[in-house]
Amino acid sequence: MSDEAKTEDTEAVETPETDAPEEATPEDTILRLEAEKEEMRGQLLRTLADLDNTRKRAQKEVADARVYAIEKFAAELLSVSDNLARALSALSDDDRAGLSEPGKNLLGGIEMTEKELHTALARNGVTVIAAMPGDAFDPNLHQAVANVPSPQANGTIHDVFQPGWKIGDRVLRAAMVAVSAGSTN
Repeated sequence: MSDEAKTEDTEAVETPETDAPEEATPEDTILRLEAEKEEMRGQLLRTLADLDNTRKRAQKEVADARVYAIEKFAAELLSVSDNLARALSALSDDDRAGLSEPGKNLLGGIEMTEKELHTALARNGVTVIAAMPGDAFDPNLHQAVANVPSPQANGTIHDVFQPGWKIGDRVLRAAMVAVSAGSTN
């Protein structure tokens, strides 16, 4: 044999198998698998929670879309309601009494149209914001266009110029009001 062949055989025999991993004990394997199981369980729980949150968010968005889908259309109809109210308030009680039969019919038709419009809006979740003289001013629902001295308490509504409307919980249009500045004394 050549010297090179002897050297290779000797090196192969002299090298113990230290590179091979030690066999894991059953306890080590169990601990490692338990840790992996807990990690996977945590990932599964987080994934399920994310899926549940996504489902709830989607349901809320669908419900909001149903409620607020007509928001823009309803906002455009508010001017129609305002014009009907102006037409009805243009006649005093004395003028109403002096109307001819066709005039009374016309006035009755305007009143019915206004009532039907308000009913249709209410069926779709659009409601009037309550604003009466003496009520507390709420900047979330009312738009103050004037601050007037009056015998009413400071910060209360003195007069309502235009009714406010809301759809669901959202304000479609704030009520335009004059706010009392309290007594001038």
